[in-house]
Amino acid sequence: MTPTALLVDGAVAFATGFAVRAVPRVVRGRERARAGRTAGPAAALTVVVALVLLNQLLCAAYLLRVHDGDPSYVTRYLPEGWFAQPVGNPVVEWLAERLPVPGLFAVTVLRVQAFLELPLVLFAYGTVLRLLSPGLYRRLLGSRPLVWAAALSYTAVFCVVERDLHNPWTGQDLVVRAASCLVTPLMVTALARRETGGERRLGAVGLLGFTLGLWALGQLVLVVYDTALLYNLGHLGARWPSLLLALVGVFGATRAVDRWPGADGGETAAALEGVLRWSLAYFLVPALAVRYSVAFGTPLLGALAGGLVGVLALRQGLGGRAGAALPWLLVGGAAGLVAAYLAVRAVTDATYESALLRAMAVLLGTTALTCWFADRGRAQRAGGAASR
Repeated sequence: MTPTALLVDGAVAFATGFAVRAVPRVVRGRERARAGRTAGPAAALTVVVALVLLNQLLCAAYLLRVHDGDPSYVTRYLPEGWFAQPVGNPVVEWLAERLPVPGLFAVTVLRVQAFLELPLVLFAYGTVLRLLSPGLYRRLLGSRPLVWAAALSYTAVFCVVERDLHNPWTGQDLVVRAASCLVTPLMVTALARRETGGERRLGAVGLLGFTLGLWALGQLVLVVYDTALLYNLGHLGARWPSLLLALVGVFGATRAVDRWPGADGGETAAALEGVLRWSLAYFLVPALAVRYSVAFGTPLLGALAGGLVGVLALRQGLGGRAGAALPWLLVGGAAGLVAAYLAVRAVTDATYESALLRAMAVLLGTTALTCWFADRGRAQRAGGAASR
């Protein structure tokens, strides 16, 4: 086993073990709602995305001004797929001509993004949590132990990947990532603790709106990773409509779900929502380590960790509803898996993350629809029996 795999596997084991022990106490903790209004994680995520894109723009201008647009002095240390520059872009050319003290902008290469990647990931996760339930978001990301554990787990994985892609800037990047790990949890917990929304239940139809928001957020993160975190600003010309559509989708879904009147009272939909809540809670700390175990660690260990978390989430989410809800959840899950497989096979994706995102959205949407039909049929049968 390589040192990289050993370190990633260690992160998987630590993060999963911590989540198993700490999450139930936090999820069942007391509410600490506040009066008034405050900016949510989606607004913070938008600021981080803007900073990431701004740094990429400055980086492209720096490369043009100082290196004649040739990033080969960096790319020779990196795998393929990095530093596709926006050749002939008038905005970049205009900015390059006006950079004050151009040499100072050398930090835009690799180092600034190393600081911003952790807040990007944590605020994105917070946006998903708040979309499902502001109260759940406040409890999880307002918990200092959970947020610090997540930040340490994510940073450890980021640093392992940095080490695996060793280059002349690796040492500086590791220091920058450590600094981000010290600062980001403070921002995340402070914002979450000011959340004013309460607990909510969406029901099957509301979960469809959540699914749309989840898909849009995933698209946003994928576009930002490709165009900015991999320094491919040259791809933005073709992908900016997807970026804007994703932002509109995230804020549209957030607004729609906030205005949703509430759960429809269906038992099966409530069970699905419970499983989803516990899944997001359990995966907060180990999510990134499990994801990177596919490429840098032991995939089997990552699969076992994910399976353990999934089983615990199913057990906690079902609660006392297992007898009535479990059969329909299994039916919906099976139908969702078939639909997800067909959705993945229907399109050839450039990255497996794109296929995974589409599969997750189709799986959740299909399962939610199945729950809606099951609860509707149960309600109609109960109404017919009462009328007789």
